Amino acid sequence: MRIKVYYICAVLLMLSLLTPAVFAQNAQEEHLVGWWLFDSEKDEIGNWGDITLHGAEIADGQLVVETEKWAHALDYTGPDITELSLVTWVSLDDYNNTAGSALTLDKESADQFCAIVWAEREDKQWMPGSSHFRRTADFPDAVTEKETGEMVYLVITYEDVKNKYRITGYRNGENLGSFDMGDLRTWPAGDAEAIWGKRHVNGLAGPGELNAHIEESRIYNVALTEDEVKSLEIGTLSVEPQGKLAIQWAKLKAK
Repeated sequence: MRIKVYYICAVLLMLSLLTPAVFAQNAQEEHLVGWWLFDSEKDEIGNWGDITLHGAEIADGQLVVETEKWAHALDYTGPDITELSLVTWVSLDDYNNTAGSALTLDKESADQFCAIVWAEREDKQWMPGSSHFRRTADFPDAVTEKETGEMVYLVITYEDVKNKYRITGYRNGENLGSFDMGDLRTWPAGDAEAIWGKRHVNGLAGPGELNAHIEESRIYNVALTEDEVKSLEIGTLSVEPQGKLAIQWAKLKAK
């Protein structure tokens, strides 16, 4: 009996060390529709096709985008996205290339996108990008970035408030302010793409440049609250992953 208890404790310890993404608790996991750890081209949720690299690279668990080097994921099969939260961890390599995105949700069939955009309107500030600025204004408490190479955690949420969007920004968990702007839009299965580097695209071409290392990205089909944004931690979720972590997960479940 004592041996069995020791065995169970050892397995639990191994699980906690090897798979923090499986057991760490985070908000709104049932509304997570895209999750990229960039240890492979896979979406860990399984709603998107593999990332297609257009000159960008996946290296050491990061997506590396540069001028004219970007990436996207197509073939979305998840639930409709109307309310949403864009979440990404990103480190800039160069301030001078601007108006590109650390994460974009784009519609394939129309000019309809929401994005976390670098310095399109204000120098050295992250902002909510959108088609024809329909969902774009400057956050009241936007932060002017001071150092290249610092990993920052960015979230933009789009909440349905009386059939308009309430758009709120966060940097490293700190609220940057909100504004109400834009009619609701929907990104359905079969007509959505996630983009990194370019602000948006029409086929294989589009505006904006970004030079950065992106550590992790997520898309939720719900507007996260401020407390939920503060609770998120890089690399941690209790959903079952689909990339390299899936092999680890399957082995541990079999024990």
